[in-house]
Formats: sequence, C-alpha cells, structure tokens
Amino acid sequence: MDEDGNLQIANSNYNGEEEADPENNTMNQPLLKRHRTLSSTPLALVGTKVSHIESLDYEINENDLFKHDWRSRSKAQVYQYIFAKWTLACLVGLLTGLIATLINLAVENIAGYKLLAVGYYIGQDRYVTGLLIFTGANLGLTLVATVLVVVFAPTAAGPGIPEIKAYLNGVDTPNMFGATTMFVKIIGSIGAVAAGLDLGKEGPLVHIGSCIASLLGQGGPDNHRIKWRWLRYFNNDRDRRDLITCGSASGVCAAFRSPVGGVLFALEEVATWWRSALLWRTFFSTAVVVVVLRAFIEICNSGKCGLFGKGGLNMFDVSHVEVRYHAADIIPVTLIGVFGGILGSLYNHLLHKVLRLYNLINQKGKIHKVLLSLSVSLFTSVCLYGLPFLAECKPCNPSIDELCPTNGRSGNFKQFNCPNGYYNDLATLFLTTNDDAVRNVFSSNTPNEFGMVSLWIYFGLYCILGLITFGIATPSGLFLPIILMGSAYGRMLGTVMGSYTKIDQGLYAVLGAASLMAGSMRMTVSLCVIFLELTNNLLLLPITMFVLLIAKTVGDSFNLSIYEIILHLKGLPFLDANPEPWMRNLTVGELGDAKPPVISLHGVEKVANIVDALRNTTHNAFPVLDGEDLATGAATELHGLILRAHLVKVLKKRWFLNEKRRTEEWEVREKFTPVELAEREDNFDDVAITSSEMQMYVDLHPLTNTTPYTVVQSMSVAKALVLFRSVGLRHLLVVPKIQASGMSPVIGILTRQDLRAYNILQAFPHLDKHKSGKLR
Repeated sequence: MDEDGNLQIANSNYNGEEEADPENNTMNQPLLKRHRTLSSTPLALVGTKVSHIESLDYEINENDLFKHDWRSRSKAQVYQYIFAKWTLACLVGLLTGLIATLINLAVENIAGYKLLAVGYYIGQDRYVTGLLIFTGANLGLTLVATVLVVVFAPTAAGPGIPEIKAYLNGVDTPNMFGATTMFVKIIGSIGAVAAGLDLGKEGPLVHIGSCIASLLGQGGPDNHRIKWRWLRYFNNDRDRRDLITCGSASGVCAAFRSPVGGVLFALEEVATWWRSALLWRTFFSTAVVVVVLRAFIEICNSGKCGLFGKGGLNMFDVSHVEVRYHAADIIPVTLIGVFGGILGSLYNHLLHKVLRLYNLINQKGKIHKVLLSLSVSLFTSVCLYGLPFLAECKPCNPSIDELCPTNGRSGNFKQFNCPNGYYNDLATLFLTTNDDAVRNVFSSNTPNEFGMVSLWIYFGLYCILGLITFGIATPSGLFLPIILMGSAYGRMLGTVMGSYTKIDQGLYAVLGAASLMAGSMRMTVSLCVIFLELTNNLLLLPITMFVLLIAKTVGDSFNLSIYEIILHLKGLPFLDANPEPWMRNLTVGELGDAKPPVISLHGVEKVANIVDALRNTTHNAFPVLDGEDLATGAATELHGLILRAHLVKVLKKRWFLNEKRRTEEWEVREKFTPVELAEREDNFDDVAITSSEMQMYVDLHPLTNTTPYTVVQSMSVAKALVLFRSVGLRHLLVVPKIQASGMSPVIGILTRQDLRAYNILQAFPHLDKHKSGKLR
C-alpha cells in the first residue's frame, strides 16, 4: 500500500459526516468513505470483499542494474524483444477471436434448442408447459452462471470494463485478470446470455480479452508460470499494461466485429496512456480477431454450426437500405440526440441507486446473491413469455419473402398464440435471443411490422430489466441492454414521424441505440465507428455523428458516465484527466506539509534503520539521500528513490556489509539480476534478521532509481496531477524551491491518493467553497 489509513461505510453527503450503521446507506452517496486525512490506504470493493489496492509502477526504474542490462543487450536480444511483443499481440487477438466464437456458438445453440422446445409446445397450444420449460431452462442457466461467480470468482461479475479502466489508469485491482476469473467469465457469460437475461456478452468479452493478455504476458497463472527466457522482458507493469490495452480492444472487436472501433474504444474509453507503437500493435490484434471471426462465419454459413444462424457473429447489416434525408430531418434527429442524453443520464442515475441497494443485499451472504439472480431471472422469464399475450395478432404480409409465421427459430414473425397467417409482433421481440431482437428492431423497409403499443411495452420492460439485471452476480455487459432500450424509442419516434421523414424506421432504431449509448457511456468517436462497422452503412456517418454529439453534451450536463459511476461506487482511486479548477490555488508544498514527515534513507544505511522503516510503515518507496551539512549533519543531496520490494529483496538475500562503504558494480551484478528486481516481492513478515546483522550496512546506491520525477514545492496541484496521470507515476517527489541550511532535499512524496480531489477536500475543508461542481 502507498499510505496508511482505514475505510468506513458512508452514510453522509460527499463531504459530510460518518454514521455508525453501515446498513443505513443513503442511495446517492459513495459506498466507500475514508478518514479525513490526506494520507489514506486505497481500499475498494473488489468482487465480494473490501480489498487493499496497490498502485502500478509504470515508471522505468533507472538504477545501475537497469542501465547495465540495457547496455549489455545485443541487437539480437532487442529484435527478440520486439518480435515477442508482436507475437503476444497476435496471440491475444487469436485467442480472443476463438473464445468469442466459442461463446457465440454456445449461446446460439443453447438458446436455440431452448426456444425450439418452447416453440413446440406453443405450436400445440400448451402454453403452461411452454412457460415451465422456458422458465426452468432460464433458471437453470442463471443458477450455473451465478454459482460459478459467487463460489469461484466474484471478480467475474459485471462487465469488468471499469476495473480495466482503473488498471490502465494505474490501479492494480486484485484477482481481476486471473485464469479462474477468465474461465468463470466465459462459462458465466454463456449461461447468463443464453438464459435470456437483459445483458450482453460485449463487456465480458473485453474483460476476457484483457485476461488473456495478462496471462500471456506473465507466462500463465500465478501458481504455474512459464519461466521462459524471452518472457522475462515482460515482467514489468509497462509491458503488461500495453498487452491489456491490446486485449481490451480485441474484446470489443470480437463483440461487434469492429476492428477500428475496438482500437478507438481502447483509446477513448479505457486507456490513460497511449503512443503510436501501441496503436499499431492494438490494430494488429484486432485485425487477427477479424480474420478468425471471418473464417468461422464462412464455416457457419455452410451449416456446420448447429443452430448457429443469423445471430452472434453476424453484424446488424443495414447496408442494403437507401439512406435519404433532407433539411427537415434535422428536427427528429436532434430529438433523438436530446432524448438519448436525457434518458441515458436518467438511466445512470437510477442504476446508481439500484447498485447501492444490491450492495446491501449482497452483503448478507452468498445465498442472497444467488436468490437475487434467480429472482431477476424468474421475473424476466415470466415477462418475456407472458407479455406477448397483450399484443394483437397482425396478418402476414404476402409481399415479404421471409417465412411468416414461425415458432422457435429466429425470424421477424413469431406466431406464438396467433392463428395461421398471423404473427405476434411482441413475441417476435421477446421470444428470441437478444442479438436477434436487436436485428428485428433494426429491420428496414418494415414500417408496419411492430405496433406502437408493442413498442411501448418492449421499451418499458427493457428499461426495467436493464436496471434490475445489471448488478446481479453474473458476468454482464451494458452495451446490449442499452442498444435494446435505445432502438425501441428510436423506432417509436420513427413511427410517429411517419410520412414527415424519409429516414427508414430501422435507421431510426439505429440512431436511437447510438444516442442512448452516448447518453449513458459518453463515448463519441469510438461509438460512431462501432455503429458504422456494426451496420455496414457508411451513409449513416453524418447523422450518427450529429446524434452522438448532442446526446453526449446533454448527458454531461446531468451526471457522470456509467463507468465513472461504477468506479466511484467501487472506491477505485481513478484519476480523472481534468483537474478541478480550485486545484490551481493549492501548491504541492502545501500537500506535502499536510502529510506525515517523509521517512528517508541514506545511501549507505544501517540494516536496523531499513528494518524499522519497513516494519513501521506501508510506504512503497523511500527517498535515498546523500551528502552532509557540516553545520547541522543533515543530508543535502537527493540521490533517488528506492522501492520497498527492492529493500525486502536485499534483506532476504542478506546483502550486508560489515563496514560503511560503497560497493563495486560487479558486486551488485553478482548478487542481483534485473529479472529479480522486476518481480514484486514486498512480504516483509517472513524476513528474520539477527541482532548482529542489524548493526551491518547496506549500500542502496546500485538499486536506487536515480531519475525519479520531482516537482518544486511551488507547483500547483493541478499541474502536478496532469504530470502524474500522463506519465503513469506511482510516486512524485516534492523538492524545495530553495534548500536552506539543515533542510531536507525532499519535502514530501505524493501518491495517487494524495492527488484525488475528494481526499484533498477532506484535508483542506476551506477549499470546499471554491469547488466548481460536485459529484453528481
């Protein structure tokens, strides 16, 4: 941990007081609250537990061993490193594509056989039996997904995208990218989506792609790592971050068959740090995903995938639709954007409250988590099966080539309870997979296929299901529920406009889905490209851009994006890109003064002092000082920064000196390797030091990072925050503007927690009146 501190459950306003009863949480406040101090341990809700959160070290540790290692690398080793990075990027795309295909095949076949069985009994007018089969199958699939998550991998619940955003921002959440989490995510996604729950596989695919990348980079699971020589180059946070960025982009590409959209999603939504070389490798990963998916689509089109039909990997293709619009269409298109922003922000607000309520239920134990998931599944199944009875039967249009009516299989015209020659438009939307439901709403040149009453029922139900389904203990994504809701009100608006507009109702549904996603997730560029690749119609570009910009602008005026809200609820210390305006009125020197005194070490330090520093603090790094003021005896020179893990490594290897002296370069290389120093090892409890060893010395110079990032004490907090976040730091040293006699060369060390707006306001309450806004 970076600092010391505690965690308490909040029952107050964002700046306010703490209550003793954790069960009385208000429904609009953060779940996690820390002590009113600038120095606090990051603690967050990870899975089912409140866990200690470590920061990641993206900074290059330029000590003597690192410099020697780079100087001694041959050209062959450099090329090997580059080749290994591209190989891993290829493997990330290949495995993500294969797993995405497996998930789609499993969902389509499991859900297909379920719907065939239900359709058989519906065709015989045995509606009660059909309900029992439908409900029982959905409950069984939900039970499998929930039990796996609750028992084996609590971190597999939800989409995983907020945690990936936090990781790429520099927050190491425990057990997020393990092998168990990945396997539970795969099986749980299949079960939850096939059960007809209002959730998608898109978010889980992003998490799965990131898990694949993490496991490849570290050589396998924690307990069974492959110790290949070429993998040693990736034993650091920087390269692992790049791989996980490739994995997240590959997951989006696998979900939507959108290679460019996947890259832009990683750039716009999840990645904090970016560079051109990473752009190339990420694009390469998504290209490999597309090749894999395309190969399997060809296989499935030949009928070798069981019930795998038009769902899953196929796009919501509207390329055959002629897109025509004129100046008068600016009014309905603007309305779609405004409605998307308002409804998206309202959805975020209500989901915030539902997630807080679910947290209280989940605190009661595993059984309550399972019962909550089964209750949502039961409610969903009854509604999907029962509400079509409210719809009127519509006659089939003989001019349409598609089979009408049908039961069981995918199609736009489900017979359900209607006589021959008629179809139930609501059953067409409900008794199918979510992918087919979206495809049906997106269908073009079908102005009279869905009645207005059916669309209202469809929209209302999926609004309710979208709120109560996300947050249960199953892998779940937000993309598809929002697309379902948005497409409904988009098509309704297209129906109302009627002859006023030349835009097809199916295209209105596409625009409605895009606007609601922008209003909730606040994405623009990546979302625009994803929808263009998803629908395969470039003519939608102008109006799609217009709708997204309006929806995002309207949504931003109300509250945060849904992923930012989830980050806040979980307590993950995410650093925003834009500092608060009042941070310019506070200097880093004042922040340093608000913290406990800095614990520093000398270049050649006594073992006893190192043991005391490790035993009495949880700091991850310590300044190393040199020089001595003859008058006061104080250190006068900052040599660098040494990590806690390196100090523990020194004590475990007993690299001690009998006298106070500097070591030679060969002595260091004889004892340590760069690979060892890259490994995180800060378990100080099992280190036993004798009393005689306590009086010996350690030369810290060879292991010290001699080029740490420093800021002068007069720098504003806003400027320091931009530097800290942009470079991906874990520690930022504050040095005096003028070092007076007897003054330490280091005033303080700023960490991620110190630069968060909430923590600063707790330490400096007088700044509260200067706040430009509040957490919405």
